[in-house]
Amino acid sequence: MRPPRRSRGLSGEDARLWSAVAQLITPLRGRASPQPEAELEPPAAKTVPSSSPALPAPKPPRRRVTVKPSPPPTPVVAPPPPSPGLERRVRIALRRGALRVDARLDLHGMYQAEAHGALTHFLMRCRAAGHTHVLVVTGKGGAGADDPFSERGVLRRSVPHWLRAPELRSVVLGFEEAARHHGGAGALYVRLRRR
Repeated sequence: MRPPRRSRGLSGEDARLWSAVAQLITPLRGRASPQPEAELEPPAAKTVPSSSPALPAPKPPRRRVTVKPSPPPTPVVAPPPPSPGLERRVRIALRRGALRVDARLDLHGMYQAEAHGALTHFLMRCRAAGHTHVLVVTGKGGAGADDPFSERGVLRRSVPHWLRAPELRSVVLGFEEAARHHGGAGALYVRLRRR
């Protein structure tokens, strides 16, 4: 077992630096100021006798150390609320066939990037044409259903996220799963904002 190391003490430069830092610190209230240790004091400089008496060196003024409070934590931004569905009377009218779908887009067989572009252009054209209710068919994702490693219904899951995205928020008022005769779970009714 090794014997513990002995402390070397501070060199002259380190001791001067330490005393300068120690003078900046304000002691806690109700506690006595610690007396400086002899080994922490810088070595005395050699003095040359002079005819006038030596005056003590002026002490620098004590500075108060203040700690700035940390800024409040940044608030966590919640995701945007889901787009509301269709109004009840509109939903019932679409399901019964009393209200006609103005336009229809079928995304079957498209890749995600292709489908996203097609959906965006379709909704912009429909809004420009003054349509209010459109049908977007995503499909249910039937191909490769037996393969456990294949992804089913990629567009079915992605299209609602795209409809909530900031780029389409100014166009889409709401959307909801379509009635069975319009495609059921593989299609969405989308309500567009009026111009």
